[in-house]
Amino acid sequence: MTETIADVAEAAARGGAAVTQNHVKIFDTTLRDGEQSPGATMTHDEKLEIAQLLDEMGVDIIEAGFPIASVGDFEAVQEIAAQARNASICGLARANFADIDRCWEAVKHARKPRIHTFIGTSPLHRAIPNLSMDEMAVRIHDTVTHARNLCEDVQWSPMDATRTEHDYLCRVVEIAIKAGATTINIPDTVGYTAPRESAALIRMLLERVPGADAVTFATHCHNDLGMATANALAAVEAGARQIECTINGLGERAGNTALEEVVMAMRVRNDILPYRTGIDTTKIMNISRKVAAVSGFQVQPNKAIVGKNAFAHESGIHQDGMLKNPQNFEIMRPEDVGLSASNLVMGKHSGRAALRSKLRDLGYDMGDNQLNDVFVRFKALADRKKEVYDDDLVALMQEAEQEASNEHLKVKFLRVICGTEAPQSADLTLTIDGVDRQVTAQGDGPVDATFNAVKAIFPHQARLHLYQVHAVTEGTDAQATVSVRMEEDGRIVTGTASDTDTVVASAKAYVSALNRLITRRRRNPDDRKEISYKDMG
Repeated sequence: MTETIADVAEAAARGGAAVTQNHVKIFDTTLRDGEQSPGATMTHDEKLEIAQLLDEMGVDIIEAGFPIASVGDFEAVQEIAAQARNASICGLARANFADIDRCWEAVKHARKPRIHTFIGTSPLHRAIPNLSMDEMAVRIHDTVTHARNLCEDVQWSPMDATRTEHDYLCRVVEIAIKAGATTINIPDTVGYTAPRESAALIRMLLERVPGADAVTFATHCHNDLGMATANALAAVEAGARQIECTINGLGERAGNTALEEVVMAMRVRNDILPYRTGIDTTKIMNISRKVAAVSGFQVQPNKAIVGKNAFAHESGIHQDGMLKNPQNFEIMRPEDVGLSASNLVMGKHSGRAALRSKLRDLGYDMGDNQLNDVFVRFKALADRKKEVYDDDLVALMQEAEQEASNEHLKVKFLRVICGTEAPQSADLTLTIDGVDRQVTAQGDGPVDATFNAVKAIFPHQARLHLYQVHAVTEGTDAQATVSVRMEEDGRIVTGTASDTDTVVASAKAYVSALNRLITRRRRNPDDRKEISYKDMG
């Protein structure tokens, strides 16, 4: 990076309190910005589970949702606020009193509540509510003041800050501070900024804005140009002391700053990034897997820190070097992020105790009843596969968790006829709320025939947007993980499933997506309504 620790030292010499502290707060927005990824919508119970994991791993602030967006979002934020033991619980609100009041109602019972209110300040974003600079300044003063009258901890964000004129940005940041904001977040809303600019912007605000030394500056970066992590760390070097991020970098478009990347960067390169967080890094892999499972967004194999290949070495030179000393080609230990150091193979002769121990190593701790259910699934898988690897077990656990939370529809029986001669056909039995339904359908290939069979039994108008197949492990007996993304009336849902039979996995993934759609229909009949940033009044 262009900006260095010397710059931080120079800034510290000027007396900025926010710069001299070396603790960097981690603000996780997986449940809000991350969930805005098309198809990543989570159920109520899934949000509560993710929030609990975030709280346990040491996240400082959890942005639990956008309370005014829907009844479901409000209820999730409210329950997360009531249950959190350590983290501050934050809700998002646009710059109007109705949003702020609704946000406060959702978070007020948290041990440490926070209101996060925002408005777009760049020339492009000022045109959305059609406010002049002066009118927007008044709006910022009034809404931040209102939020502060309700809550002691108020965060304010000038949306698209990195494309806002510097003089005007300084003006509105000063207004927000005087109105009572305790944290000023500087969002790179469209991922436009480079690291040098990210650092310069934070430094400029610390130097020019009266009262800047009394508040925390935060950085919120998007990854449209692949620089979110670099931009966030550059902002920290310049004096920001809060990073907004998500698990696996989940988020709109190309995603947000990845929590695991910035946290491990500060840990591994503490020599040049002398900052600390309160994150228990050994919990990273478990929550990464959980977020991938509930969101339906699988982690790319070469993803930093949490990707399947992050600690894999295929090159002969690399393998030889690893055998002699792991530090030759690894800058962190797998155990540091909660990845089991061993990948002991399980098989059909493995018992419950061995399975429990292996699952505990993978981050899954469960009671006897749940273990019994998983053990039955494990034995069935072991009968079809000679060797069951860690990734197989993770896929098995993810499928078990999805089925437990979505059981309106369930695949009971599937037999397909396929080959070189068309048409292909599928005999399918679905269990719908406890009642079995059977049909035979044809299609252009076994998967198409299977999906047609599902639609014949359970008619719907959802359109298939994505169908992907990934091999969990190697070999002809490997499990396949299938992801299906569907859309109905503006609702986008994703389903995933794994099986050694790709067509069976496809059927289960399709049904999983439909289960999520049913859940959203029942819980939030109004969730198709888009939240408009135009409605700032």
